[in-house]
Amino acid sequence: MTETTETVKTESKKVEAAAVAPAKTAEPIKGDYIAVVQVRGLVGVKKPVKDTLKMIGLTRVNQCVVLKNNASLGGMLLKIKDYATYGPVSKAVITKIINARGIEYQGRSQDNKGKYTYSCFEFDGKKYKRCFRLNPPRKGYGRNGIKRSFNTGGALGTRGEKIADLIERML
Repeated sequence: MTETTETVKTESKKVEAAAVAPAKTAEPIKGDYIAVVQVRGLVGVKKPVKDTLKMIGLTRVNQCVVLKNNASLGGMLLKIKDYATYGPVSKAVITKIINARGIEYQGRSQDNKGKYTYSCFEFDGKKYKRCFRLNPPRKGYGRNGIKRSFNTGGALGTRGEKIADLIERML
């Protein structure tokens, strides 16, 4: 009887250890700017993910947003990894995006009372709208479609430096 109680105790410890697994953390992305492209639509998406996509500035498929890299962005990217693809971009790629699809922001920076500040993307001293509307990529997103991660041959999640190739195919 002591053997069975010992096995039950060890099995319960294994179950407890599995239940207390560490939470997923976002790996920091190196680079000054990060490009995020929405790949999938928002039908049937849970509200926290929709809200995160809206906070980043993505509302439609094939839209791209270039963001400055900071610590709070990692958790947001981890939350939307099943609906968008992202990676660090160089200033040369940002210049290509702006030349091809950039719309200069001509609105005001604050409301009349000064309580609300309107956001825009600043690059080389000029202001642009946050979102760049891109075409679908030539030759598609990947060989396994838009429902799998980039690591397994799909289109979702982090791409690393290969995001520049995707963006050039979408311009």
